[in-house]
Parts: sequence; structure tokens; C-alpha cells
Amino acid sequence: MMAAQNVIQQVAAIAQKLTSTPVPQELRDRAKARLERLSRVDSSAVFDELEHLGNYIDWITTLPWDKHSGDILDLEHAKAALDKNHFGLGDIKDRVLEFISVMKLNQQKGLENKRLSRAPILCFVGLVGTGKTTVAYSIAEALGRKIARVPFGGMGGPLDLRGQSRVHPEAEPGQIIKALRKVGTKNPVILLDEIDRVAEEGRSSIMGVLVELLDPDQNSAFLDYYVDYPFNLSEVMFIATANNTTNIATAVLDRLEVIHMPSYTDEEKIQVAKSYMLPRVLGESGLPREVLVFQDEVWPMIVRPLGYDAGMRTLERTVEGVVRKIAREYVEGKIRQVALTPENIKQYLPLY
Repeated sequence: MMAAQNVIQQVAAIAQKLTSTPVPQELRDRAKARLERLSRVDSSAVFDELEHLGNYIDWITTLPWDKHSGDILDLEHAKAALDKNHFGLGDIKDRVLEFISVMKLNQQKGLENKRLSRAPILCFVGLVGTGKTTVAYSIAEALGRKIARVPFGGMGGPLDLRGQSRVHPEAEPGQIIKALRKVGTKNPVILLDEIDRVAEEGRSSIMGVLVELLDPDQNSAFLDYYVDYPFNLSEVMFIATANNTTNIATAVLDRLEVIHMPSYTDEEKIQVAKSYMLPRVLGESGLPREVLVFQDEVWPMIVRPLGYDAGMRTLERTVEGVVRKIAREYVEGKIRQVALTPENIKQYLPLY
């Protein structure tokens, strides 16, 4: 009797969640029918079934079926967002601003939901540390859209993207549906990060799913095997990154607008470190700005602790390491202010 009452209570709670949230009617009817069947089953096995169904309904009721975020189609705002996070990259910034201009014109003509205003699939290609991922985040900030990252490094097969059927006990949605639930809107930026680094054995099938994701004629009804109901991805702005295009299928490349990220010269790195990196690292460390003074002569030694590096990651780690060491000395009372010079910089450089 108690078990039956518990089942009734659980069914009622799940049904309430299903009724009170926006879900496509056909999907709602399917879930309700399954709930009703379970409520008539007199067996201990119904508890496991209810748990699985409850998890499923929790997923479908928390997906952004009809939730949007408004785009900020202001060129000055977009330019400020891009300039704030990136030094140089004039051609890339121009391309983003051109795209926002087209979106703005389409909106003024009432075409914001038409095919003309669909975002191009930008793919930033370049060496590690050249800013591919951060450009994607800056584009999302410029547009006022939320962003979710889907990492492709080491991805083993298409089910990572498309989810697994609920006939499997441990089934769960794929990375695309997870990303949508995380951001809570149906028009976010989804970053497909390092699409060239998937596992060799699953490459062809993963590329097949990518074609579906990136093709406007197919992505309006993307089917995740766990959700088992089409989700409209046509309003998502996909952005991809890759280290090179060698391992990307031709069918995928045909749908991408490849933008090559330039390597940074030493002079550009110094400007980035001074204007962007150091203020951010100091802010994160809590170290007062006036405690630390860099003489201009030390920057070449900071930029090349290990020789030439095309990207920014080694430089970022070096600046962070220097600031951490000085922060410790400041907290321990050993210094009140320090000027970094060619004579003392080596004692603050991190060991690699």
C-alpha cells in the first residue's frame, strides 16, 4: 500500500513538472502517456522506471525550447568588446563587425528570423595560443549572447555529440543538448573547439554529425538520441576552432568560413602583455598595481623565456608566475615595491 502511494506521489510530481513548463505538445503527450502506463504497473520495477523517466522529463523541461536572448547589434559596443580583449587582429575584427552590420540591417527590415540573417560558420585556424578561443568568447560578448564550449579534443564517437538512446540504463544527452541547457537560450554561441583533434577511429562519423549541425537545411531538426525529439538549432551561432584543417572532412570545410589566426611577433606580444595581460593578472592576484614596476628592458626576456613561441600561453604563464612570486614576497613583508630589471628578472621568472 505504501509503495503504491509513493508511486502515485512521484507520478503526480513528475506530471506537474511536465505540465507547468513549456515543452512541445507532441513531446509532452508522449511523456504523459508513458507516465500513465507506469502509474498502472503494480511492481517494484516501476521505481527504476520512474527514476529514469523522471530524469528524462527533467531534461526536456529544462531545455530552452522557446527562450531567446536579445542580440546587441551596436557596432560601437562590439568594437569595444573586441578591442578590450584583443590587440591587433584588424582583419578578424572587421569580419565580425561586417557580420553584425548585416544582422542589424536584416533586423531593421524585419528579417531577423529569416535565412538571410543566419550566422556564418566561422572557423578560426591557428597555432596553440594564438587567441582562437578567446575571439569566440569576444564575439559572444559583442553580440550579448551566452556561449557554451564543446571540446572535441579526444572525442571518441558521434554519440558524444548526439547522445545515447534511453534503452541504455546510463544514457544521457549529447554535448550539444547539454550546452543548450547550460546556457538556457536557443540562440547562444556554441564553440566547437578543436574540431581537428577528434579520435582517429571516430573521425568520419563525428564529421557526419558536424555536417548536420552546420547545415542550415538540416540543423532546424537536430535529433539527439536521448531527447528523441527534434530541436531547432537554426538560431545557434556556431563557431569552430582548429589547429589546422588537415583532419577536417571536406564536407565540413565546405560549410566553414576559415579564418587563419596570425602568429604574434615579439613586439606585439609585449604590447599584449603590457596592455591586456598584466592588468588582468594583477587584478586576479590582488597585488596593488604600484607595487610592481617593469622596466622596458625586461620585456624581451619575459617574452622569450624558452625561445620563440607563436602563441600567448607561455607568455601568460610567465607573467602569472612573476606576479605570484612578487605577491608572496609582498605578503611576507619582504618588499613594499619592486622594479623588475634585467639584473633581477631571472629570480622571478618561473622554471620550465
